[in-house]
Amino acid sequence: MTPETQSRIHPAALTYAEDEKTGKLSRREFLARTTALGLTSAAAYGLIGLDAPAHAGGHAQQGGTMRMQMEVRALKDIRATDWTQMAFVYAGWLEYLVEYNSDGSFNPMLLESWDVNDDATVYTLKLRQGVKWNNGDDFTADDVARVITDWCDKSAEGNSMAGRFAVLIDPATEKAIDGAIQVVDTHTVQLNLPASDITLIAGMADYPAAIYHSGFDGENPLNDQVGTGPYLSESHEVGVKSVLVRNEGHDWWGYAAGKGGFLDRIEYIDYGTDPSAWVAAAAADEIDMIYETVGDFVEVFNGIGWEESAVASAATIVIRPNQVAEVNGMQPYANKKVRQAIAMACNNAVCLELGYANQGEVARNQHVGPMHPAWADVPALPYDPAKALEMITEEGMADFEFEITSIDDDWRRNTTDAVAAQLRDAGFNVKRTIIPGSTFWNDWTKYPFSSTNWNHRPLDTQILGLAYRSGEAWNEAAFANAEFDALLAEANSIADADARREVMAKLQGIMTDEGVTLQPYWRTVYRHAKPGFTGWDMHIAYLPQIYKIGVAT
Repeated sequence: MTPETQSRIHPAALTYAEDEKTGKLSRREFLARTTALGLTSAAAYGLIGLDAPAHAGGHAQQGGTMRMQMEVRALKDIRATDWTQMAFVYAGWLEYLVEYNSDGSFNPMLLESWDVNDDATVYTLKLRQGVKWNNGDDFTADDVARVITDWCDKSAEGNSMAGRFAVLIDPATEKAIDGAIQVVDTHTVQLNLPASDITLIAGMADYPAAIYHSGFDGENPLNDQVGTGPYLSESHEVGVKSVLVRNEGHDWWGYAAGKGGFLDRIEYIDYGTDPSAWVAAAAADEIDMIYETVGDFVEVFNGIGWEESAVASAATIVIRPNQVAEVNGMQPYANKKVRQAIAMACNNAVCLELGYANQGEVARNQHVGPMHPAWADVPALPYDPAKALEMITEEGMADFEFEITSIDDDWRRNTTDAVAAQLRDAGFNVKRTIIPGSTFWNDWTKYPFSSTNWNHRPLDTQILGLAYRSGEAWNEAAFANAEFDALLAEANSIADADARREVMAKLQGIMTDEGVTLQPYWRTVYRHAKPGFTGWDMHIAYLPQIYKIGVAT
């Protein structure tokens, strides 16, 4: 068969097709790379001689209610959204230019298509025709250019989108480079990059990248629910419940496009962080679905007859020291040898077993893994608890109290406990602090030594840019390394996975040698639902594609 007709097939896509056929790229990574360059899913599958899978949404009926167990968090500036549970609320009325799917593909949403030139320095974004905001305004290129310009504002507190669009930012002004974001016509935006960057489409699909109206106040999307999506918020009580209802007064573009929007009502109900409370809610028929099933509770929900969805992913947990944090007038984690000792005192396989019931794969503390095409086989520091104790003793830290903080839940608490126990076994003086979920996230980037979960990202350089590039909003390790930043920019400019692997080896080596973080395992992620629903599969990156969920016919 031949790929679906397209105006242009990027030359790199043909290389990726050969790489997929010879096993250099996984199917998921092939789809991520080719569709990010502008191919449709059908065209991408066609390049490797396959038909695109059928969309499952046709098996849903119109109408009905879905009740999901989920933490209900306070909302804030969309660019500063730092947990997907927030996005599950405003995804009712705010949508994305592009969506990323669990098979690795990127599909257009508010965009109709996009094109990337051969060296990934010019992106041409074509907007979907006929889309309207729910207040009657036309959705135009001015809206997209405005939001991308906002993404490039590094001065906006907590704006992680600046990390995804760093290539478009002038370091002198910390705002978008003049001329980088160009409105060509009412439905075309052109991005003119000063250097190659292969990650922009993937960045547009991440959960803080929702497109908002010019009337948004920059604080809370609940204040003015002007959007392009099919739902509105009926109520939102933090820590209790959030409800979306169909916006009957809005002719959502997705209905005509066959996208879904099946449910009349979506309820998110907060039962806290103890999974046993979720089981009780399921037994009492108070919920229909779990946001994410964790640890031993996967088998519990299987045992009560609920349906399981699972996907292997690059989702993970990090237990990281913050290199600039002050403890008793000193910065204990500014010392590289102390950070290395922490890593050498911990067996990551033990963290996987005790923390996540072995439902994943052991990692190497580099936050890049074998699921990424340019991953390099760089060894971790050796597990050597005796040497670790010797190192902290030499640094005068034998009596220092290492306080390790975590949320009070199941798998994150258990994994952090496993780290603390291993450090104690090695001879470290350790204090464990456990904080309720209602308050833990207020300062998640600031704790001196704490654990955080991180979502899957499709490209190997994405997570390194978000979490470890100097000065980024989500850089909770406070890692700042000019060589690392320069290598990351170089890696982002290389489309070929084999060529990029040489640079990735250096980046992974820095992560290891600097002892930046403990990143002990990669997670298989799970969701359960009671029978009778469709389109609810666990998303590899937790993205809020709620318009796909429906009551099964």
